[in-house]
Amino acid sequence: MATRRDFLKTAALAGAGAVLAAGCKGNSKDDSIGRPMINLSGRGGKMKLRFFPYELKLRHVFTVASYSRTTTPDVQVEIEYEGITGYGEASMPPYLGQTVESVTKFLQRVDLEQFNDPTQMDDILTYVDSLSDGDAAAKAAIDIALHDLVGKLLGAPWYQLWGLNREKAPNTTFTIGIDKPEVVKEKTRECANKFNILKVKLGLDNDKEMIETIRSVTDLPIAVDCNQGWKDKQYALDMIHWLKEKGIVMVEQPMPKEQLDDIAWVTEHSPLPVFADESIQRLKDVVAIKGAFSGINIKLMKCTGLREAWKMVSFARALGMKVMVGCMTETSCAVSAAAQFSPAVDFADLDGNLLIANDRFKGMEVVNGKITLPELPGIGVVKL
Repeated sequence: MATRRDFLKTAALAGAGAVLAAGCKGNSKDDSIGRPMINLSGRGGKMKLRFFPYELKLRHVFTVASYSRTTTPDVQVEIEYEGITGYGEASMPPYLGQTVESVTKFLQRVDLEQFNDPTQMDDILTYVDSLSDGDAAAKAAIDIALHDLVGKLLGAPWYQLWGLNREKAPNTTFTIGIDKPEVVKEKTRECANKFNILKVKLGLDNDKEMIETIRSVTDLPIAVDCNQGWKDKQYALDMIHWLKEKGIVMVEQPMPKEQLDDIAWVTEHSPLPVFADESIQRLKDVVAIKGAFSGINIKLMKCTGLREAWKMVSFARALGMKVMVGCMTETSCAVSAAAQFSPAVDFADLDGNLLIANDRFKGMEVVNGKITLPELPGIGVVKL
């Protein structure tokens, strides 16, 4: 996992990556990756935006504290420039409050043809963000596709442009949803030999049964996500102490986001780090929860994409907070995009692509439980 010293080093190198990007002139070749860098100066191409709905089929029924589902609505996005295509997506689990219709309506308003240089990402994404106060997943789809496009134009993956060492990518958790004991055992047996840490959904009245059931199969470290399921702060703290004895290593969103003072009390007394999920959406929210949580969980579909995610990593570190990168149920497109900054985080929960049966892409892989980033430029995906 990245230490603070590692973070400061990579943050400094990210500045060098920005200089590299700005200095890509001519059709030179970056010998470290063996791909041509494209000269954009004086080119007259226009970016073309395409998008279409794509329903994600889950391999198993997915149950959390508030709902169950077997599919996730999704919109696939493509940005083409000079014959090169960048891929993105908007995934919309129910709690985000966005739909295929709302995402499509937002994307129809986006005019990328007014920009003639895709590398002017700050101008482009500031414009996209200004189109509405919400629509985070739709904005993330544009952001991911633009990062993919620009990375391909520059001939480098984003972890490299940010100055990160891909060998420092962490293990990823694999999520086990709430279910009957026999189903939980089956799911645990399926993944116990493939991962080094599990993630377990809690927040109903069978929390201890869930943990005991998994412990009957494996002694792997476990991260737990309560999805705001605990309402009483003393109960939450008592559960956390019990969980620590069972080999749990972190707790995510133990109580409703409205109970910030109670969460702060739990965090102050907790023997385990407590991470914010539903309590944080975007960069501006980091300040509001400082002191109430040990760390933050960054998800592209909530924070509008990679540009803001990278700012959140830097800001959280400056405040002395831990950082986690998470995902929704997504194709390898969005998961691989989030994986690009995973070498800079403490925990990773990037298994959303593994939970679906109809992935459209090949990208980031999990090898012996560890996130493995490809050397492909952009976000590191190819379409299947």
